[in-house]
Amino acid sequence: MKPLKFIGSSLDDLRNFPDEARRAAGFELRAVQSGLSPGDWKPVPVVGSGANEIRIHVLGEWRIIYVAKFSDAVYVLHSFKKKSRKTSRKDIELARQRYNQIGG
Repeated sequence: MKPLKFIGSSLDDLRNFPDEARRAAGFELRAVQSGLSPGDWKPVPVVGSGANEIRIHVLGEWRIIYVAKFSDAVYVLHSFKKKSRKTSRKDIELARQRYNQIGG
């Protein structure tokens, strides 16, 4: 099982999810660590090659952008509450900057 590595404030942001959403996020990230796909996800190529988004629909809309293509770890780039139908440019840009930090 690959370890999780949280980039920037992604761990603190995830800890601020409501309890039920945080539990769902943990379950989905555990699947990714084990080499499986999360229950609801989509690729986010605009962030970088191999970037995906976990979609959590508990007490609102929550998202976790991660990269699992590296052999050493699953990198969690960004965790946030989605406030509109389209993911904000600010959230995409932050995830892209963190993707570049890990040498994606």
